[in-house]
Amino acid sequence: MSLAEVIYAHTLRLPEPAAREALAYIKGLEDRYGVALPAVADPQDTERFLAAVSGGLSDDFPDDIADDDLGLDAPRQALD
Repeated sequence: MSLAEVIYAHTLRLPEPAAREALAYIKGLEDRYGVALPAVADPQDTERFLAAVSGGLSDDFPDDIADDDLGLDAPRQALD
């Protein structure tokens, strides 16, 4: 288990206020050491996240979904 994973595991046990305090401390360390989040997210990060939460991407998981594939939002009817 990496150090980041150990830190993450500890934060899962903290109550919400303490977790927010830990996050503020980590952000302070990032500022002190000049560490910034990448400006553009790595597409591999999304795939790793999906694999972690879903148990893995199946062979039939579409990897070519575009905005054209999404349905159109229906206009909301006026409320009386």
